[in-house]
Amino acid sequence: MFSLVQMKFRALLVLLSKIWTCICFMFNRQVRAFVQYQPVKYELFPLSPVSRHRLSIVQRKTLVLDLDETLIHSHHNAMPRNIVKPGTPHDFTVKVTIDRHPVRFFVHKRPHVDFFLDVVSQWYDLVVFTASMEIYGAAVADKLDNGRNILRRRYYRQHCTPDYGSYTKDLSAICNDLNRIFIIDNSPAAYRCFPHNAIPIKSWFSDPMDISLLSLLPMLDALRFTNDVRSVLSRNLHLHGLW
Repeated sequence: MFSLVQMKFRALLVLLSKIWTCICFMFNRQVRAFVQYQPVKYELFPLSPVSRHRLSIVQRKTLVLDLDETLIHSHHNAMPRNIVKPGTPHDFTVKVTIDRHPVRFFVHKRPHVDFFLDVVSQWYDLVVFTASMEIYGAAVADKLDNGRNILRRRYYRQHCTPDYGSYTKDLSAICNDLNRIFIIDNSPAAYRCFPHNAIPIKSWFSDPMDISLLSLLPMLDALRFTNDVRSVLSRNLHLHGLW
């Protein structure tokens, strides 16, 4: 009799656990939807005649974007440790085959990434540069581009340089004029050789209230008017070791 009660009690606990997980999932999904689509925007005003003239006499610049922990975070079931809290809904999945094994990645988009890409693609030529394998990076970039044709140029792990257990990214291979190229990356090691051409950003995993991408828009708006991005970005070297 006592064993039967124990079994029923365990079954009840399992049922309550599943119900609680479902409630958390639905709540987190609603929170993410609210944050992602709330009217927190960067106002785009028409340029003044002086600004239009200034923009016409400087060259259009190239903005290089990292993927993982900069624009997105992803995980798969085989990962030994998942940083994302259970019940947090993902934005899309990527199915790839690695070493003949099918792997499904659950990808979470950083808050406001779609709006961010829409805006900066009007100001810069965008390039994706990730240390991930091409089969994965290309699929993620396709999802982020979503048919807008703004992430056409892409570089992957094979384009990186192995360096002390990590990968560095050679910006000069993308554009030989370092006056007009810079990178946004959460890993200072990635731009070790180009600290004057980099904007650091805090690593992102699942915080639905993150506004890091929105916070960068004023600086990116201003940088497009400069002759040499390094004249501004070299002043931020003290920030590169924060994360």
